[in-house]
Amino acid sequence: MKRLILTRHAKSSWDDPATPDHDRPLNERGKAAAAELGVWLASRGYVPGEVLCSDAERTRGTFSGLAPALPGTPILHLKPALYHAGPDVMLAVLRHATDDCVMMIGHNPGIAEFAERLLAHPPIHPEFSR
Repeated sequence: MKRLILTRHAKSSWDDPATPDHDRPLNERGKAAAAELGVWLASRGYVPGEVLCSDAERTRGTFSGLAPALPGTPILHLKPALYHAGPDVMLAVLRHATDDCVMMIGHNPGIAEFAERLLAHPPIHPEFSR
């Protein structure tokens, strides 16, 4: 079975308005959330072998925060095309994935739209969100 884990980057910082959008880092809340996500994924056995990640600072920071909790080291592919990508671009990038469990770390609204388009019917589950 193949598994796709779609992840929006954790909360980013707006402390310095002069920082270009692409270069905004995670804030403290985002760093904590990324670490918690890694623990959550590992505790459920959702361990990607491959990560397709936007090259923005906040998506890279999200991966860096969650990765220590994962057993093994997923292969990280930084994909500039995923920066603020829409669903069609995300699907094109995903088509090049090779692992059975792939995580994609991107941005809203694209990542949420991609999730919505992949499913005929969203799961009725308290841990699923749009």
